[in-house]
Amino acid sequence: MIESLFTSATINSELTIMNALLTILISIALGAIISFTYMKTQPAYAQNFTLTMIVLPAIIAIIILLIGSNIARAFSLAGAFSIIRFRSAPGDPKDIAFVLFTMAAGLACGVGSFGYAVIFTVILCMLMFFLKAIKFGAKKSSQKVLKVTIPENLGYEEAFEEVFNTFKIAYELRKVRTTELGSLYELVYLVTIDHLTNQKEFLDAIRCRNGNLDITLTMSPTASEY
Repeated sequence: MIESLFTSATINSELTIMNALLTILISIALGAIISFTYMKTQPAYAQNFTLTMIVLPAIIAIIILLIGSNIARAFSLAGAFSIIRFRSAPGDPKDIAFVLFTMAAGLACGVGSFGYAVIFTVILCMLMFFLKAIKFGAKKSSQKVLKVTIPENLGYEEAFEEVFNTFKIAYELRKVRTTELGSLYELVYLVTIDHLTNQKEFLDAIRCRNGNLDITLTMSPTASEY
């Protein structure tokens, strides 16, 4: 049974130029569709990433074509690719999902399942557009970092409590530090603002309390900012 398994797995399939060209063209077309879907469904994206998604399915498909059913060739390619080290920061989960999406399209093209590759690419792209249209998983409120400068004679612990309660904003005081040789305080709040809240009116109310000193509201804060 084991011998028959290895015998059937080591049969070399004929690789022709036309077959390779067809595989490359279809995989590039599917990569372009996936890349277009990514650009239309994401609020921000990098050009390098969108270009990579077009090329990646073709690369995966060519690797599968070269390996074929030759086990020795598969181990050789695995050893060659193990030499390469990819160093990158952890990506966004959506980006990782799209990378797997393009790899799956390339794998399907590499094994010759062009119909299945086209079907699942079209279905998943339509799903992405549908989820984008209904705003699936969108938050009604978002966390932001509010930095407020106040004079030293203003008690920072209760200075803006009334303003936060008026606009129904959840807040947490994360940092207090002195500036201008101790004549001013800088307060750093982590605030949760509803999407219906008028942010200009909220900041104007803060300005009335801090004497029109500096105010900063960070829309997409990082952990280092608070």
